[in-house]
Amino acid sequence: MHRPVSPLLHDYKQSASGQPKKSKALQWFAVGLGIPLIAVALSSTLNNTTPQEPPPGISAPIMMASKDEPLIVPQVDQAALLAEAAALMPEPVREFDKLTLKIASGDTMEKLFRKHNLSLGHLMMIAELDEAKQRFRRIKPGDVFEVIHDGNEVISLYSQLDLTSALQIEKQEAGFSAEIIDRPIETRKRMVHGVIETSLFESAATAGLSDKVIMNIAGIFAWDVDFVLDIRQGDNYYVQFEEIWQDGIYVSDGEIIAAEFNNNGRTIQAIRFIDDNEHSEYFTPSGDSVRKAFIRAPVDFTRISSNFNPNRKHPILNRIRAHRGVDYAAPRGTPIKASGDGKVIFRGTKSGYGKTVILQHGGNITTLYAHMSSYVLKARVGTRVRQGQAIGFVGKTGLATANHLHYEYRLNGVHRNPRTVNLPDAEPIDEQYRERFMATAEPILKELEQFKSTQTASVAYNSQ
Repeated sequence: MHRPVSPLLHDYKQSASGQPKKSKALQWFAVGLGIPLIAVALSSTLNNTTPQEPPPGISAPIMMASKDEPLIVPQVDQAALLAEAAALMPEPVREFDKLTLKIASGDTMEKLFRKHNLSLGHLMMIAELDEAKQRFRRIKPGDVFEVIHDGNEVISLYSQLDLTSALQIEKQEAGFSAEIIDRPIETRKRMVHGVIETSLFESAATAGLSDKVIMNIAGIFAWDVDFVLDIRQGDNYYVQFEEIWQDGIYVSDGEIIAAEFNNNGRTIQAIRFIDDNEHSEYFTPSGDSVRKAFIRAPVDFTRISSNFNPNRKHPILNRIRAHRGVDYAAPRGTPIKASGDGKVIFRGTKSGYGKTVILQHGGNITTLYAHMSSYVLKARVGTRVRQGQAIGFVGKTGLATANHLHYEYRLNGVHRNPRTVNLPDAEPIDEQYRERFMATAEPILKELEQFKSTQTASVAYNSQ
């Protein structure tokens, strides 16, 4: 009997043609592919006698005439199979270079592109986009542009515009596209308590408050508390304010939501309210404005160099001459603010006062600001100014021995002591907002009281 010849070829030796023998790994790879192909072929043959087209890479059809005939195994085109497998593999993600451009004084985008060998042609195309054109017009030292590039070709450009938006430019098949994208932020509440030993600023810094929050506290209570002269040891405060976070990272402090200041036996509370016009103001729990129509000190001063005194001896003239205002010593160039809403009725040099501005307010009240080094250009005669708006800068023009602001407050033409005169209140909350304010203030006050309770309990526990 003759042994049937195996259809599987085993080419372990070098062929007669002298070609190198094939790798065993590739041979077994072919065998592995052949087994499932044989199974598929058998199934197809049993169910359908119609010859089938060979799959790609197969050099001969798979056929079986009957169960007694030998199985014809196709010859596998290994190169074709490998090429087909490679084509199915995903293309590797290409990594580009990243470059950070930080604007310095005197820099332009063209200068930076030349310095880093980036395509000026791409810069020209980008600069034609409206969004990019506006951004490039406003670049300033410290601005940052992140550039993804491939050699000298720009792939993308990204630059933050402000806290909540950024410019994103992407390369397209034809040119570039630009869009303003959102940068979401998260607002968190924070509560802080502080006790004053020497000053508000020292106490607040110890409590971990930023300069911005400290200045806002002083600004909210400026009408009722002189933080230079009225502060007493043991005064304390509570403040609830916003913190701005982005992508899980602290960015900055926001606005004060509510605050309480306890000064020399009196308690002052303030709650923020934002009206339909996005105007923000602080009110007491009953809806009265915490601000007055005028502020006591219209400049950030270091000390009071001379008080209101009808019998003061003039330092230059060396004779008794009434001092009908208050002198606030401050560095040259410190901004001088309008103490209340009003209109500029005089701006110019006024004898011993030097450079002077006079404002007319409601209720037949005028205020005078003297010895300025210069004026704010917008504060011209006839223009209206708002409380807190800068109108000039501290100097020593006129009869003055050092840099300071001389400030006067007159009612019906009569000089009054700016530090002690009863200042008129500002308008309470508008009636159309009163109900909404009360509803908003209630939970805020509850949070404040709860925080105060925890602080009191903590102090009692630590004192045991």
